[in-house]
Amino acid sequence: MARSKKTSMRAPGGGGGRSKGAGRNVGASKRYTPPVPMSRKRSRPWVAVALFALLGLGVLVILLNYLIVLPGGASNWYLLLGLALMAGGFLMATRYR
Repeated sequence: MARSKKTSMRAPGGGGGRSKGAGRNVGASKRYTPPVPMSRKRSRPWVAVALFALLGLGVLVILLNYLIVLPGGASNWYLLLGLALMAGGFLMATRYR
């Protein structure tokens, strides 16, 4: 007589419990990406100087405009100049590492 096969409650993959790929990042690339060298992670000293100089000049131009010290009196152009200088300072802050 033929033996009857035992049926198993396991998944068709044969592995019981947690699957092998459960903790992996599904969208991760399989290609190697080298780390950025330390020499490229540090910014040059002039970046920090330019950052604070632009922010400070922008605040100073806006402050002097409100105090009506700049030539031509209070003007919207001085406010625009101050905001542009401050925006330049913020852009330099994004380049600082």
